[in-house]
Amino acid sequence: MSLAYDEYGRPFIIIKEQGAKSRVKGIQAQKKNIAAAKAVASILKSSLGPKGMDKMLQSGDGDVCITNDGATILEQMEVQNQIARLLVELSRSQDYEIGDGTTGVVVIAGALLEQAEGLLDRGVHPLRIAEGYEMASKVATARLDEIAKTFDYSKDDFEPLVQTCMTTLNSKIIGRCKRSMAEMCVKAVLAVADLERKDVNLDLIKIECKVGGKLEDTQLVNGIVLDKDISHPQMTKTITDAKIAILTCPFEPPKPKTKHKVDIDTVEKYEVLRQAEKKYFTDMVQQCKDSGANLIICQWGFDDEANHLLMQEHLPAVRWVGGVELELIAIATGGRIVPRFQELTPEKLGKAGTVREVAFGNTKDRMLYIEHCLNSKAVTIFVRGGNKMMIDETKRSLHDAICVARNLIRNNQVVFGGGSAEMACSLAVEAAADKVPGVEQYAFRAFADALDAIPLALAENSGLPPIESLAAVKAQQLAENNPYLGIDCNDNGTNDMQKQQVFETLIGKKQQLQLATQVVKMILKIDDVIAPNAYA
Repeated sequence: MSLAYDEYGRPFIIIKEQGAKSRVKGIQAQKKNIAAAKAVASILKSSLGPKGMDKMLQSGDGDVCITNDGATILEQMEVQNQIARLLVELSRSQDYEIGDGTTGVVVIAGALLEQAEGLLDRGVHPLRIAEGYEMASKVATARLDEIAKTFDYSKDDFEPLVQTCMTTLNSKIIGRCKRSMAEMCVKAVLAVADLERKDVNLDLIKIECKVGGKLEDTQLVNGIVLDKDISHPQMTKTITDAKIAILTCPFEPPKPKTKHKVDIDTVEKYEVLRQAEKKYFTDMVQQCKDSGANLIICQWGFDDEANHLLMQEHLPAVRWVGGVELELIAIATGGRIVPRFQELTPEKLGKAGTVREVAFGNTKDRMLYIEHCLNSKAVTIFVRGGNKMMIDETKRSLHDAICVARNLIRNNQVVFGGGSAEMACSLAVEAAADKVPGVEQYAFRAFADALDAIPLALAENSGLPPIESLAAVKAQQLAENNPYLGIDCNDNGTNDMQKQQVFETLIGKKQQLQLATQVVKMILKIDDVIAPNAYA
């Protein structure tokens, strides 16, 4: 950009490469931005709820992904438009913070922008709409606090947590096994949770996958599952009362850092060198044996000679174990990661009840189970399934359910699903609109109408008449003053979500409303877009 002057000395600005740029201003820019955001929201709308459809996404290199997780769909779509990318980031931030509700947050944002478009056409200033939305979201979150219920649970009685996780898994491809999957997720979270601090370290829950078997074969292992096998076929495959040496040093002679050449001109000299090398190996194996270890887990590989010596000394070993797995094994078994053989002592050994190698089907695939550990603060959910796509989607679904259980431990308040919370908030915002002076009351009513997008989408995806279903349930909520009535997606014969036991976390629902409102405010405040010509 540069400054120039005309013949009268008046300054004017010249924009470089003016021909290569396009500029959209004012209401036109806002309309364009809203259209882009609505296009993204409409893609996700059909994936909402227990009867939501899945999307099949193919990447440039031919990989296929089938999912109905909002964050995954948007990330795989590789969106180019900058405004549409804001919705991708919105879904991602919901995923990072809450783990669930990634589809709903985008649908709400799309509905808010759709309602804002109608107000812009009527001449309402975008900033007044944004301010009205902000005020309305505060009314809605306050209403959520009013209708929320607190669930008590303990390590022995965790049924409320299971019910909430089942609601999350309802809309997933693994919905037919939702009870067993939800129980696994809750048990895994409670195993690693610090209930006094209300904190859960999700890094301690490992999800390991193996193609083959049925979905029902998925199991929770109170320990670690490694995708490795015992290094020698003649070593013991099952070790009880295991004392594990966790090593980050390789089973090989040390390599000098300086460059030297060794000249060997006689057989005796070669024999001396061979004996010295053999002594390195025997000393390493002996140090492991002396420490009392009966299983070696090593981060690095070792050659055939070391493997043979370990087998002769009846020391089973596992090689090429990754750093993350080593840390989990150390946490689970109460062992220490040892960087040098000289530092190996009995106190640094990890302890486990059983370590066993398990073979699968008629393939050569084998995995190692480390169970009944000294410290059960690390667990593994071992997922089985018919194909890789199924397993990947199961892994994403279990992650969502684990996050929901984690959120309930942090804050054990829940609201009811089926669109009941959104309808209750919509009625509260509509009632508050009458008390708001000025133009903002139009924004309040638009916010209330936008919240109805969730129950409308749920009814539509379930094959029910959307407007009739919404109107009937909303009228019933108002008449009975019962905020727990929602859309009966599964056709169970009752609209009462309390009886159907359809729950959602309060913090997840509040986060949805707040994040969607913030992004919509940001989009409404853009009134000038200067971009390469492709934007126009």
